Amino acid sequence: MEIFDRLESEVRSYCRNWPVVFNEARGSYIYDESGRAYLDFFAGAGSLNYGHNNPELKTRLIDYIVSDSVVHSLDAYSAAKREFLAAFEEILLAPRRLDYKVQFPGPAGNNAVEAALKLARKYTGRETVISFTNGFHGMTLGALAVTGNSMKRGGAGVPLSHTATMPFDNYLDGQTPDFLWLRTLLEDSGSGLDKPAAVIVETVQGEGGINAASAEWLRGLEVLCREYGILLIVDDIQMGCGRTGPFFSFEEAGITPDIVTLSKSISGYGLPLALTLFRRELDVWEPGEHNGTFRGFNPAFATGAAALRAFWTDDELEKSTLAKGEMIASRLTDIAEDAAEAGAHVRGRGMARGLAFERPGAAKAVAAEAFKRGLLLETSGPEDEVAKLLPPLTTATEDLERGLDIIAESTRAAVKTPQPA
Repeated sequence: MEIFDRLESEVRSYCRNWPVVFNEARGSYIYDESGRAYLDFFAGAGSLNYGHNNPELKTRLIDYIVSDSVVHSLDAYSAAKREFLAAFEEILLAPRRLDYKVQFPGPAGNNAVEAALKLARKYTGRETVISFTNGFHGMTLGALAVTGNSMKRGGAGVPLSHTATMPFDNYLDGQTPDFLWLRTLLEDSGSGLDKPAAVIVETVQGEGGINAASAEWLRGLEVLCREYGILLIVDDIQMGCGRTGPFFSFEEAGITPDIVTLSKSISGYGLPLALTLFRRELDVWEPGEHNGTFRGFNPAFATGAAALRAFWTDDELEKSTLAKGEMIASRLTDIAEDAAEAGAHVRGRGMARGLAFERPGAAKAVAAEAFKRGLLLETSGPEDEVAKLLPPLTTATEDLERGLDIIAESTRAAVKTPQPA
């Protein structure tokens, strides 16, 4: 461990909760140098929806590399990009009647968000973007400006401006009609709210605490945006690629965003890749107006196309994810009932689930106990109050059961342990 402590920045975080050195990974398991197996309910923060080193995708990647195929190409045309775009249109866009252009803005989700915000402002000529309480959209300055978490915002070092924050679904516990506050501000010329360029929203807030918006709320948001000429951006970076069941998390609500951001599992293999999708008429970019050195990582195109063909030409993965998600929710509900004294309750949709606690520190204690028992869990929410489950979508049912057994044991250990006076 000495070299990490001596050379790596203090900004590192996950390793502090998992103080081992990992060196192998297969399927839903990751192994440390001693050979100990850890069941992975983290999945690279949602970047490994098809598991670690999926054999079919690994074969495609190896074949691509050993054939001396192009790795780096900026935004030049390549055979791998053509293959990916053809698969993306054939398998995802055309069946859903989504007439989107595809932009490759850079290697990470924040690149996709920055491109979406810039494009919305360029197209509309307006500056303000509406975001929502507990939203998370990335750590670069534009993305951070539409992120709610005060700790993350505090790292910016400069004012984060040209945004306005509104209540997410059920933020006010149903006491106020949906969008009453936003509508009031939009209609009142004295409100101080400039007409927004766009609204950016997650259908399920991953980092914000696994807060799931209802289909009705999302449809209402779309109606409001259309009524006031505001672009609707859906950030599907963590909840897309099948995490909630359908490929796009907004499909259940039956809405059609103007702009969509994708990253994380879009490469299928954990390789860096990000996409910004937008309605054809929004493509007002000048050549090179938004660019980046690594906006065309060809090995990710190769594995991404292979993942689409392996998992999305039928609805089997969607059905499996929905069924597994219901099983997870049922088990978590039982665990929450057993931990009622800590205010435990269940959140989420599909295979993005959270066990939330009212007792401070309980979720972190559960995650720590789970690690001792060989399970990787992350926490989320503004106070780390949610134990967050993001297992690979391909996780076998028996492994899900094993992981949930560990969560039950860990919750009992964390909640039943006498608290300090």
